[in-house]
Amino acid sequence: MSVLSLDSFLSAGSDFEQTRYQILGALRQIRRQFAQNIIYPHLDQLVALQESLRQILTQFDELRQALPGELTGIDLEAHRLLYNRPEKGEGSLGRIEELIAWALPLIQDAIDEGRTICEFVEENLHVEEVGLVPSYVEEGYVIVPDRREQCLHILQYTLSIFTRADERYRSLRTTLVKTIPHQRIELPPGGIKLALMEERRELPNPATFFVESVLDFPFEPTLLPVAKRKLLRHLFDQRGTA
Repeated sequence: MSVLSLDSFLSAGSDFEQTRYQILGALRQIRRQFAQNIIYPHLDQLVALQESLRQILTQFDELRQALPGELTGIDLEAHRLLYNRPEKGEGSLGRIEELIAWALPLIQDAIDEGRTICEFVEENLHVEEVGLVPSYVEEGYVIVPDRREQCLHILQYTLSIFTRADERYRSLRTTLVKTIPHQRIELPPGGIKLALMEERRELPNPATFFVESVLDFPFEPTLLPVAKRKLLRHLFDQRGTA
């Protein structure tokens, strides 16, 4: 499918109308993916693109103010020179600026559509603690059903906190341990946890969570990312992890 990126906008000077057509086509394909409940990575990419485009518009305004332009007179009361600064829409940079301003509302509409689906998925996912959860929850297991493929995914997670530009960020990474077809599931979540403790001795008393859902949505591009975010919030809200 077509990729919507900064290059799509920065090359607008060569063929403005063709670029608009390509942007509309890329957004149309993304929204088709959303209609199939396929959310990631498209939603994250749109949000990042939107932020970059907004920054470019801000930089255009700052550049326009910094350019002296043509001297047109003197303001004697304010003791300053008057300049006729370049207007928006002039030259190739102006066409890029116009294109960005035109596209941002369309990108926002697509983002809103993707976020609405994410919110629906999150409302229909429920994190349950399996057995007693130890005080150490930075590592553990999460069990997520995949209704579409009729299986159960068991993943090991790692919780981390990092600092960037004086801001603290939380992340949760997962690694697939194994996938069990539904017809071979013989144990409840508690039994699966005990089996993991026997098979994988590196975590003798692991924090284990089960993400309950009845949604028949794609696993990798939708259910898993939202389940990870929901588990991350659960760890911080319910366990008070700092």
